[in-house]
Amino acid sequence: MKKLYKLFTAALLAGSCLTASAQALRSGYFLEGYSFRHQLNPAFSAERNYISIPALGNINIGTQGNIGVGHFLYPQNDQLITFMHSSINGQDFLGELKDKNRLSANINMTLLAAGFHAWGGFNTVDINLRSNTSMNLPYDLFAFMKMGMTGSETHYDIGDLGIQSNNYIELAFGHSRKINDKLNVGGKLKFLLGAANLSLKMTDMDVTLSQDKWMVKANGEMSASLKGLTMPTKAESGRNVDNASQRDLIDWDNMDVDSPGLSGFGMAIDLGATYKVMDDLTVSAALLDFGFMSWNNTIKAATSNAPWEFDGFQNIAVDSELGDDDPNSLESQLDAIGKDLEDYASFHRTENGVKRTAMLGATLNIGAEYAFPLYKKLHFGFLSSTRINGKYSWSEGRISANVAPIKWFDAGVNYAISSFGSSFGWLLNFHPRGFNFFVGMDHLMGKITPQFIPVKSGNMNLSLGFNVTFGGKSDKNDKK
Repeated sequence: MKKLYKLFTAALLAGSCLTASAQALRSGYFLEGYSFRHQLNPAFSAERNYISIPALGNINIGTQGNIGVGHFLYPQNDQLITFMHSSINGQDFLGELKDKNRLSANINMTLLAAGFHAWGGFNTVDINLRSNTSMNLPYDLFAFMKMGMTGSETHYDIGDLGIQSNNYIELAFGHSRKINDKLNVGGKLKFLLGAANLSLKMTDMDVTLSQDKWMVKANGEMSASLKGLTMPTKAESGRNVDNASQRDLIDWDNMDVDSPGLSGFGMAIDLGATYKVMDDLTVSAALLDFGFMSWNNTIKAATSNAPWEFDGFQNIAVDSELGDDDPNSLESQLDAIGKDLEDYASFHRTENGVKRTAMLGATLNIGAEYAFPLYKKLHFGFLSSTRINGKYSWSEGRISANVAPIKWFDAGVNYAISSFGSSFGWLLNFHPRGFNFFVGMDHLMGKITPQFIPVKSGNMNLSLGFNVTFGGKSDKNDKK
């Protein structure tokens, strides 16, 4: 049980501490001077031609979640203790949690990029580093860990537990063009080079604790893809096992990675359009990252579907000369139960070095922008973003006010309500002739730890970039 607790706690803190958004800054969707808004809708074109400063053109890091690290770490005597500490009241701790506790951490970092007006429209070439990690942690998981047995019979449903991580390099080619004075369309073709993938999900995990017996039923599966990754079984590691069914259990202590490299290949497309309904109103829509990834060197594993039962201690040795070293002592039997349960909840390797194909999580953006009639430099916008990714899906609605008081500067502030709560965002964008520099946030940070980890909320974001621009403005370059 100690290893199980450490595993869940490590996964939770890793998810909370990841500082990594899957797209460009959503706060910049309606700012025409923002060079990378084509990552939010490929129908958008940049104001001028540009070349990004390598690794500095567009850095977007952030987390989203309906819980923060402050839900699980508590200050005490100038130290931090976990929620499992005896001084932490269980009801107070659980009262802060949701039925589904969700964390998402993502990176979008542009390594190299260029945009230029040619062939009747605007063209983009991007090489991006993408990392998307999501976790779904049910309430009953923490209730089981903290409270244990609370009555004559206690039942916990820990199904829907899951972790998913995709990490890859993206090579994207985009083109947008005007169809007429009202309609713009655009698209991107993306080639994906896989680095690492992890998918772990428990479709069914029930724990029943009663005075007569304890019962656990687990049904889960895992797949991991990484070049050079080895997950030996206990038999392969030469470990002693109690029975043949434990021979194919993964030996986590001897897991190793040797010379990681490309682990897969995939393709995806972005499609988008904008339409000017009237002089002051423009609507837009885009579907992003619609595609797949085929992973190599995949290790697959699954839990045992047979229930585990414990119906009481047998022949407890009370006055044994061996003390706790006696196999029938209470301490020895407790250790044996913990080991049995740990082995039961662990994964049996089922396949090694196989291929696996999975769809990417797609995103749907729908926007509407209205120019204020009394001051045309002030625009109001509404952006709806929906991530389509199974149990890790989320949605957000964001209203914004954006102003461009002078030709080389624009800015925006916005407020969002999403599956992860509410947040404020902002963006400052400088775009005189010669360069474009932007800095902003989709989620303002509240109280943070010294390591810049959000305490009360899992929402944190920072985006900035510097690009060299050249050429005239888009209206002088694009041809119908």
